[in-house]
Amino acid sequence: MTASTHTTGMALSRRGNWLGRLVEPALQINAWLMYLFMYAPIVILILFSFNASRYASSWEGFSLRWYQVLFNDRAIGLALRNSLLVALLSTLIATVIGTLAALALERYDFWGKLSFDALLYLPIIVPEIAMAVMLLLFFILTHIRLGLGTVIIAHVAFCMSYVAVVVRTRVAGLDRTLEEAAQDLYANEWQTFRRVTLPLIMPGIVSGALLSFTLSLDDFVITFFTTGPGTTTLPIQVYGMIKTGVTPEINALSALMLVASVVLVITSLWLQRRT
Repeated sequence: MTASTHTTGMALSRRGNWLGRLVEPALQINAWLMYLFMYAPIVILILFSFNASRYASSWEGFSLRWYQVLFNDRAIGLALRNSLLVALLSTLIATVIGTLAALALERYDFWGKLSFDALLYLPIIVPEIAMAVMLLLFFILTHIRLGLGTVIIAHVAFCMSYVAVVVRTRVAGLDRTLEEAAQDLYANEWQTFRRVTLPLIMPGIVSGALLSFTLSLDDFVITFFTTGPGTTTLPIQVYGMIKTGVTPEINALSALMLVASVVLVITSLWLQRRT
């Protein structure tokens, strides 16, 4: 009986090893195919932004022509100015509100805290199209004229949730004994916050602000629903250009936006991981 069990165990072990040797390469191939599917279009887009041809479907040699055309395009310059203005103002407001909300939720108990916490996460959970429609209806019902102001309000509405999540994580990992030590040295609450708490959570605040800026700069759906005449942002400008045909100028603009977004996201992740 023991010999039979031992033989069966060895057979199962050999079968497991054989299956493992078969499955592992298959999983590796699947991973590489997934990465290829995700990143090959990005590589092609960046490559064709240096195409000398005016047609995006054919390669005629390396050239910086379309980057020169891009920098001389007044419409794109105006759209970029609007996007940067919206992103900067919405990031500033969202960072202040999100930081205060994170501190309140992590440090204090108050009536309705659970409901407020759930409400704060709502813009992250709700589909972007649904939030865009809700914001548009709100502006219509309150008779607020659509323009850069409504776009900024809309961006603050969803950016502050991301800021609050990042800052709250930083506050949760804060060593409270440092604040207690400052108070033992006769520092009041404001001095403790300004000289101890704020410097310690500053990487989280900056990280949340960079994430907010990236989301605001790249947003299309909510901006499309809440913008007004003469307030075109960069994503909407790109959408309008695509309607007339994809040219290397659009590839160049998309490549620059991609690089800017990647730099901001990497900086945000690096700040979140700082000790």
